[in-house]
Amino acid sequence: MTKTQGLNLFGALTLIAGLCSIVLFVLQQWTLSGPAVILFFIFLVLFLRKTEHFSGFAFTFVIFAAVAASLYCPELFIGVGDFEFKGLIVPLLMIIMFGMGTSMSVNDFVRVGKMPKGVLIGLVLQFSIMPIVGFSLATMSDLPPEIAAGIILVGCSPSGLASNVMAYISGANLALSLTLTAVSTLLAPFITPFYMSLFADQFVPIDAMAMFLSISKIVILPIILGLAFNHFLHGKFPIVDKAMPKISMLGIGLILIVLVLIHNILGYVLGYGSARVMGMDEASSRTIAFEVGMQNSGLASGIALEMGKVASMGLAPAVFGPMMNITGSSLAAWWRGKPPQEPKDKLQANEQ
Repeated sequence: MTKTQGLNLFGALTLIAGLCSIVLFVLQQWTLSGPAVILFFIFLVLFLRKTEHFSGFAFTFVIFAAVAASLYCPELFIGVGDFEFKGLIVPLLMIIMFGMGTSMSVNDFVRVGKMPKGVLIGLVLQFSIMPIVGFSLATMSDLPPEIAAGIILVGCSPSGLASNVMAYISGANLALSLTLTAVSTLLAPFITPFYMSLFADQFVPIDAMAMFLSISKIVILPIILGLAFNHFLHGKFPIVDKAMPKISMLGIGLILIVLVLIHNILGYVLGYGSARVMGMDEASSRTIAFEVGMQNSGLASGIALEMGKVASMGLAPAVFGPMMNITGSSLAAWWRGKPPQEPKDKLQANEQ
């Protein structure tokens, strides 16, 4: 099949699935509309991948397909028999963090010394903009206390692996993105409990020490084990060396949705704008926008689960995750078509 034939085929299938979805919606055939909507997004992804100028948006609609599947078939994502999938959140997070550790080395921490300005600005913006915006939105909203606390929890979490993917797609400063994700994750056991005690204690009782121990178990211990594995056993188990980063990437109410969307977008806007005001180059400013706007919602869900409040505090992280991937991939695809005008090595020049 040629590229043109594939484009025509998937274009036709996308149109048919889209029309079927609309007709079934009008007829209020909700059960039948589910498969049609999911197929529409799948065919649209395949169509976009065949295009020359819009292939970067394919990942965005992969997220839409996954969200549609979870909305129409929630039972598939809840559990099997008596086993509930939420019990896998913490173990999977630990695997993800272990995978991050196996992909890190001493050189990753040396990079901090090579780009101190970018790392310092990124961390200050990461742990100021999102916690303050989250607290402001939670305070202004009329949501139940535990759900409002979940918005703050998202804001107080570090950036996640998804920000690295978006930085790569958009042509931003990938080295800075990787460094900021690693450092903010390592700081999370100390900073997240502090901010939660400061901002969320008025909504729900916060045990900072218990939260510190929970995050340390989820983050610090697996990363240390991953670093040790990378240092002592790297290359001895090639299958594991190749699989762990991939596993890490996989393991990658209306008012609530609106608040979460505002939280997410303000993270991009304020992160990017603040970085530019502070003299960062275009590529690095894009990186900081993703690092600030895209939180580790998986870690926030794990914390909520550890606190026994996944059904309430875990709602905001559950909404924030798909939302940030949709907005982040859209922004990355848009920036991809607008390469940074300034040279990427301007950051190193600024540091010298």
